[in-house]
Amino acid sequence: MSSALKSLVATGTKLWLDSIDPDLVEQNYKMGATGATSNPIIIADLINTGRFDQLIKDFMALEYSDEEVAWATTDQMVRNIQEVFTPIWEKTQGNDGYVSFELDPLLEDAQCPLSHQEKVDTYIKLALKWSQSQHVNNRMIKIPATPAGLDAIEEIAAAGITLNVTLIFSQRQYDLARDAVWRGRQRYGKLDSFKSVYSIFISRIDVYTMKHVTQLSDQAQGQVGIYNAKKIARANQSFWADKNLKLEQEIIFASTGTKLAEDPKDKYVKAFAGRYIQTNPPATNQAVEELGTQFTRCIDIMPHDDIIAEIEKHVDIPALEKTLMAEGLAKFADPQKSLIKLIGEKRSVFQSAN
Repeated sequence: MSSALKSLVATGTKLWLDSIDPDLVEQNYKMGATGATSNPIIIADLINTGRFDQLIKDFMALEYSDEEVAWATTDQMVRNIQEVFTPIWEKTQGNDGYVSFELDPLLEDAQCPLSHQEKVDTYIKLALKWSQSQHVNNRMIKIPATPAGLDAIEEIAAAGITLNVTLIFSQRQYDLARDAVWRGRQRYGKLDSFKSVYSIFISRIDVYTMKHVTQLSDQAQGQVGIYNAKKIARANQSFWADKNLKLEQEIIFASTGTKLAEDPKDKYVKAFAGRYIQTNPPATNQAVEELGTQFTRCIDIMPHDDIIAEIEKHVDIPALEKTLMAEGLAKFADPQKSLIKLIGEKRSVFQSAN
């Protein structure tokens, strides 16, 4: 009997780790992980371990500000993990083996003074900067499906940059993101190397419906995130089917860790087994391994028709998107503020020690 995660990969799922911790990457690589994602929380957790103090000191010696140190450190951490997955990227000719680098979340902070167009322009500028800083080609630039993010996508894709569009909760966001990526990439050309992914959040939706859509039956409650993501995945498959592209344009099933105590730890991992990408938190992968689940393809299995009808009747997707985006943007921006603050605290400690 193969390990649980290896059986998941055997169904056709690509397993990416929601972490760039070198130790966890090494561990999950052995269990079948072929890519990774990063965000400010992950970076801050790594800095708190003290393992990167010398790197931080080196950047501070260049007289970088706290914010500049945070970004330079993030860039180097991502580069290190890109090297781990480069052989997979090369073997698959660019179809797998990526590491995502998130653009500045503070552009979506409520206190951001920039106009909409200034945010769009900044996203484009940052995408060019952080994609060009790489020394290998398996970096994905992660941009949120916010109004400014969506309006920046076409120009970024037109520069040939590989994108991971994140914070997607609805079909509307997905459609806008996909169409913008495709328009931009056709302008750029070189379609044989074209790769894009779209991160659909899962468990946050079920937390939302438990709180805001209480009229759902017990059978339908907890199925909305799965139905929503599978519906978008079908739309993705249909859109790209006739484009005759060399590489897959894929859905990432994100937020796959369960948030309700009564849910089995492998609930979402099992539901999406069989196609596309899962970015699982390390704790979810560990729990799945301990459960020993032997996965089979479930990605094609939709909830029963009566459950779908109930979801379609009671769940107001625009309201869901609005609420979860507001919550998501706070979770998006606040960790970056905390990361910059942490760098400042490190600076004070280093200075006191001298």
